Amino acid sequence: SGCSQISAGGSAVSSSDGSDSSDSSSFFDRHEMREVVSPEGDPRQVGLLDNSHVSPDPSAITETVFSASVNPKEQQQLFLWEQENVPAITTPSYSEHDALDFRPTITSFPVPDGVQVKGAVLLCAGGAFMVRVDNADAFPTAKELSQRGYQTFVVDYRVRPYTQAEGGVDLARAIRFVRAHWQDYNLPDAQSIAVGGYSAGGILCGETLIHWRGNVMPDALDASYVPDELDKQSADVAADAMIYSFYGRLSVASRDRNLLGSANLPPTYYCYGTEDPFYDQFEMQVDLMDDLGYRIHARVLDSWPHGFGALGGWIPEFDDFMQEAFRLVR
Repeated sequence: SGCSQISAGGSAVSSSDGSDSSDSSSFFDRHEMREVVSPEGDPRQVGLLDNSHVSPDPSAITETVFSASVNPKEQQQLFLWEQENVPAITTPSYSEHDALDFRPTITSFPVPDGVQVKGAVLLCAGGAFMVRVDNADAFPTAKELSQRGYQTFVVDYRVRPYTQAEGGVDLARAIRFVRAHWQDYNLPDAQSIAVGGYSAGGILCGETLIHWRGNVMPDALDASYVPDELDKQSADVAADAMIYSFYGRLSVASRDRNLLGSANLPPTYYCYGTEDPFYDQFEMQVDLMDDLGYRIHARVLDSWPHGFGALGGWIPEFDDFMQEAFRLVR
């Protein structure tokens, strides 16, 4: 059965899943800026998701993104930084959920054999910068996106006591790694890379895209860091997904026109529910981003709460959105 899509103007159209990749017209021609949808499924499913903390087992990881041989056919887990060269401004005297010696990692979800590679996506789990709930959001999304032709990567970034900035350079490092190996991963080109995050993970994506994008070096955070060959790669991306998230900081969406307007942000896909406690903030920022002239789309899930992860039918539409965003940078 289809879902009803109600545009910002109040008119309803029908759609099977919010995606129609066979249509040669622009995604932005086919969709209103904001569409309220009633997805299949029961929003009460959200309460059954596994919100436990995920911390990769370091004993199972032997290589770093700097030195690893990339194998696009098999799942790989890699440390993002060399052990003695990690940009940091925090010396952890305690750890709430990760081990004291936690090292941020990237985990690949390869495109299956026989599926055309359409691009790459890096995902950051939610968890209020306290935990990373990969099992509830990033892992199931990564599995679906890889089936759809995206080399997908889950970034286990630093959480508290580390700062948002330290997590931001973790994601920038991961983007640089994927770009450096775009041919190894059979990407269409070096620009077909997107990021996406859920709740705090989306805020982290914003941290990277506003403060650590392009050629901003990690030594801008920590002067003792020694840049390497990977740092010569750009940390820019072609699209961003804010899944029940926004540009800003924990619980607070940015209203700063100058900051957002000067950030040269990529096309941004928002998805959130009307029962989310941050609903008004999402709506405010969507309107602000539209007013600033950014290419955006907001998929609003009628009667859905915060924390739905890969549920809510948004992944096919985000696939379509990414393909349009990738065309814009080619």
